[in-house]
Amino acid sequence: MYDRIKGFRDFYPPEMGARREMFDTLEDTARRYGFREIGTPALERTEMYVDKSGEEIVEELYAFEDQGGREVAMTPELTPTVARMVVAKQQALSKPIKWFSTRPFWRYEEPQQGRYREFYQTNVDIFGSTDPAADAEVLAFAADALTGLGLSGEDFEFRVSHRDILGGLLAAFDADVDTGAAIRAVDKSAKVDREEYYGLLSDAGLSYDQAEEFDDLLDTPEDDLDDLVAFAGTDRVENAVTNLQNVLDATADFGAREFCDLSLRTARGLDYYTGVVFECFDSTGEVGRSVFGGGRYDDLIESFGGQPTPAVGVAPGAATLSLLCQRAGVWPEEAATTDYYVLQVGDTRDVAAAITRELRAEGHVVETDVSGRSFGAQLDYADSINAETVVIVGEQDLADGNVTIKDMASGDQTAVPLEDFPPEDEPRPTYEDFE
Repeated sequence: MYDRIKGFRDFYPPEMGARREMFDTLEDTARRYGFREIGTPALERTEMYVDKSGEEIVEELYAFEDQGGREVAMTPELTPTVARMVVAKQQALSKPIKWFSTRPFWRYEEPQQGRYREFYQTNVDIFGSTDPAADAEVLAFAADALTGLGLSGEDFEFRVSHRDILGGLLAAFDADVDTGAAIRAVDKSAKVDREEYYGLLSDAGLSYDQAEEFDDLLDTPEDDLDDLVAFAGTDRVENAVTNLQNVLDATADFGAREFCDLSLRTARGLDYYTGVVFECFDSTGEVGRSVFGGGRYDDLIESFGGQPTPAVGVAPGAATLSLLCQRAGVWPEEAATTDYYVLQVGDTRDVAAAITRELRAEGHVVETDVSGRSFGAQLDYADSINAETVVIVGEQDLADGNVTIKDMASGDQTAVPLEDFPPEDEPRPTYEDFE
């Protein structure tokens, strides 16, 4: 007996059916916004991640040397891959570029609630627009996808911030601050105690008093953001505040403003983020970590050798999103569903098969016996797959020109002339079909 590898999961049909319904909702929403589906490889060159994050990133990857002697890694995220794809065909692509995909990723990290070593995300990105409307559209897509799953504003919130506000405030202190390290400390602030958080800010270059003052600034309410402009006294912070306010204004036009709250402690840990960033959280706090996040990464395409190309995106993850849906009571039912089971009694396979084909052609989910089972065994199986209706095709019924229709919920059975089944609103099989 072989054990499943730690951090990887199996999905049996009932759970996979619910997951598929979730993915379909995310993808259908993306398509309605005009995002086009792409496919991406499971392997990339390891150097692509090392060049962006340093050699230490290899410890977090499933990285190895392939049989051709190439150092490769199973993709831990999509953003570098889509950046590479944009650079490869940048001149031929119409702007803005709007792409989406759903696929698995792999990271070698310790599994915990909502985090696995193999995980699935639906990535949605816009390339080629600096307009706040692009940021707002990504937020609106995320809101529409979540409400499409049955969630409401009482179930989730988008915590919105701006990386340049954080960076500009840090630059205003009389200190040699490692801005990236300080922002990563802000990103961890909700997960560590106060002293450890201040210690991380001190390690980044702030004194204890400066760390405390900086932390207090992050509590500035939305109506007082001009106070941050006055504190920093720089165009950088003023422009960032204006951009953030413009994005929030645009979300009102796109129908997503009610889901957005200012949260300057939302920082996103990855260094490639450059502007507005946001994370989705369970409003009740029962799902204890970010459900998913996104933001603007305007410099990444250029860093991959392409022309300067602004970009913004979001990536709902299946594991945490399913936890939110389950907590809110809107997770799809994990049960097989079948419209019809065509039950065979005696030597009736040809007629049963014709009825099965006709019903499937109409888009119904239909099963019929493929194991030579008895009447009772077939009926038990139909019940196990939650068949709504059983069509009993028996020799005696056919001799009378009928089939029997059994409603599985009520148990009612009705003899129906073969020529009247399927019903009038569906194409009926002809006698030639049964010959």
